[in-house]
Amino acid sequence: MTSSGTESRPIHVSTVVLDDEVERSVVEVLRSGQIAQGRKVAEFEQAFAELTGVPHAVAVNNGSTALTAALLGIGVGEGDEVLTSPFTFIATVNAVLATGATVRFADIATDDFALDPVSVQKAVTGSTSVLMPVHLFGQTADMDPLSEIAAANDLRIVEDAAQAHGARYKGRAAGSFGVGCFSFYATKNLTTGEGGMITTSDDDVADRLRIMRNQGMRARYEYEMVGHNYRMTDLAAAVGLPQIARYEEQVARRRHNAATLSERLADVDGLSLPAVLPGREHVWHQYTVLLDEGRDRDAFVAGLAERGVGSGIYYPKLAGDYACYSGHPRVVVEDTPVAAQVAARCVSLPVHAHLSEDDLERIADAVRDVVS
Repeated sequence: MTSSGTESRPIHVSTVVLDDEVERSVVEVLRSGQIAQGRKVAEFEQAFAELTGVPHAVAVNNGSTALTAALLGIGVGEGDEVLTSPFTFIATVNAVLATGATVRFADIATDDFALDPVSVQKAVTGSTSVLMPVHLFGQTADMDPLSEIAAANDLRIVEDAAQAHGARYKGRAAGSFGVGCFSFYATKNLTTGEGGMITTSDDDVADRLRIMRNQGMRARYEYEMVGHNYRMTDLAAAVGLPQIARYEEQVARRRHNAATLSERLADVDGLSLPAVLPGREHVWHQYTVLLDEGRDRDAFVAGLAERGVGSGIYYPKLAGDYACYSGHPRVVVEDTPVAAQVAARCVSLPVHAHLSEDDLERIADAVRDVVS
């Protein structure tokens, strides 16, 4: 039984808590006089490369930039087609369109919310040059068959791993199968407030990205390409760097919270629980359930809120459902019935690392009450 004190406190679907070590790291940068891209960014890149198991990590100013720069860095542009998921944050689509390329959608699977290899195989066309799986909610896509499809069709892989820092597939980290793109937005497992990272094992791609993010300069006023200001600041890196050292502790807590919720909700009818699939290591950015067809999602969310439990709907519509994309000349909207069903039924519950055991009990009790 939870105490009345904890019952009065709302439980948010995400919570940002930064400790004294982060504060000291930021103060160190402020006092150094080097607040733009500098030593801290380089240290952050090295630490993240080690986390991902790749030789190169290139820091940029946000996750959307990471996606756009990664595509540009491998030469994607007008006439190319990028095959990806319609069930994703819209930055995935915007990044493709920003390069001049065309977006085509394949359907997803309900067990991992990621691209279904069978649908991907059917969706590949003669114009497809890139396969962009989205590792959603903290678990990777099914990378073996997707990699086989990419190899058979001479496709480059760009991973949207914005929510999958440290997630693994058969021992390999998200971001190591192709060019990986990560976000450090405020609500991500690792955060710098705003920030992004691109991971790659390709020396040439890494070199191109480092020049591109710095206005096309290899050295000051030595321009080698048309570039952009995609740089991360040392202040942002100072926020992220201390978190990497303790990241496994945070992931362990998220895994405990997810396991506890699954145990306490196992006998609840009316919804399907998320699962860790064989060979995969989930980092639980979100704990996303699927309500049974016919259930009123708005009423479910409102019922949780009445009991002080926050939730989120990621994502309420497919990318192609919005008029600005469905009518876009470079967005090919295919029939993706599984993704449409998931978008209509999904709800994410709190699973973040700052939940107490009482919080977990309250969440489970609230779900049980509302469903029944």
